[in-house]
Amino acid sequence: MRDSSRLSRRAVLGLAAAAPLAAAAPVSASPATVIGGERLGRSGVQVSGASGLPKKLTARAWLVADHESGEVLAAYNAHRRLAPASTLKMLFADTVLKKFERAERHTVTADDLVGIPAGSSLVGVQAGTTYTVEQLWLGVFLRSGNDAVHVLSHMNGGVAETVAQMQAKAEDLQALDTHVVSPDGFDHKGQLSSAYDLTLFARHGLADADFRDYCATRTADFPAGRKKTFQIQNTDRLLTGAWGMETYDGLIGVKNGFTSHAGNTFTGAATRGGRTLLVTVMHPKSGGNGVYEETAKLLDWGFAHAASAKPVGTLVDPISEGGAPATATPSAAAAKPAAGARASTAGGHSSSWGLLGGAGGAVALLAGGAVALRTRRRRTEAGTEAKAEGKANAKVKTKAEGKANAKAEAGKEPGAGAGAGETNGRDRR
Repeated sequence: MRDSSRLSRRAVLGLAAAAPLAAAAPVSASPATVIGGERLGRSGVQVSGASGLPKKLTARAWLVADHESGEVLAAYNAHRRLAPASTLKMLFADTVLKKFERAERHTVTADDLVGIPAGSSLVGVQAGTTYTVEQLWLGVFLRSGNDAVHVLSHMNGGVAETVAQMQAKAEDLQALDTHVVSPDGFDHKGQLSSAYDLTLFARHGLADADFRDYCATRTADFPAGRKKTFQIQNTDRLLTGAWGMETYDGLIGVKNGFTSHAGNTFTGAATRGGRTLLVTVMHPKSGGNGVYEETAKLLDWGFAHAASAKPVGTLVDPISEGGAPATATPSAAAAKPAAGARASTAGGHSSSWGLLGGAGGAVALLAGGAVALRTRRRRTEAGTEAKAEGKANAKVKTKAEGKANAKAEAGKEPGAGAGAGETNGRDRR
């Protein structure tokens, strides 16, 4: 009797795999929560109540939002996870900026500069030279200096500690598309963000006076050692008008970025007629000035249509500042969650399985089998993704990347490098 009534292990697992589907069938499916609103989880252009969006936009993702209200006026693939490049330094600033006083001084050691990725954009920090915290932040914001980022990270308890704090900050800001691997935004396996999250970082940062001051600074003197200085210039071409770009009227920052993997990324903010708009553009097809040109077009559209455009979403508030935490409502019918939801991914915490209950010991056994299958499936998917991503990253040659990154972000901009000229302080917009 006992042997004939026992289910085989294969049968138990098979029934367990089917049980959640059967249990969930009569339950009406609820769409997964998308941070900022359901429409921001859709692919393609999202706009309402206004027309005339710029034509020939090539970015893989972009977003236009009102800084004050947080209303998203238009978006394209807002929650698409992409490599952020140095725009991730906005999150670094959101996390570390208030930890140290501007006038605090730090003498750089060789250990502070260990681990900077080859091919990084650099401001020219030297071991043995003493810098103020303000000078280091100018190196971060103006020259996107990974050397300055690493020095500040070591002051903050180390790179690993800073990365952990940045991830926690992202979660507080409800920037759930973001996964931090390094504090500088350099190309690393799994380092991702989205147009939505980068806009959250910029909006939060601009609420701080020091952040606003740094990102609006055009030029500054930077220590060269032996009481000498050289001039550094902001690599934001809409702010400085460098490399053939016209300055954008009313621009107040915020941060640009480039790597050979990410291409160009940029979040810009401008104020006109008492209204401040935020625009993030990620991975346009055209290089050079393309990211700035598309940003300027979207800013122009935003200022022209902000009064008539109906919001398609919103920039949520940080949880620590009273923002309502967004929680995912799993969908039993969806094959995959909407973009931006807390989906079941490698490193994620949410699940697409429905809640089973009220069935006693037999159902508990089946559910246990389902969990086992689900765990095995997760491990297989994570391994497949890691292998594919590893192959893709392996194609990026460090030497070629170094030349491209240094040239685009730090190398051949006017005013770069020691001895490029001396000024009396900073040139603010």
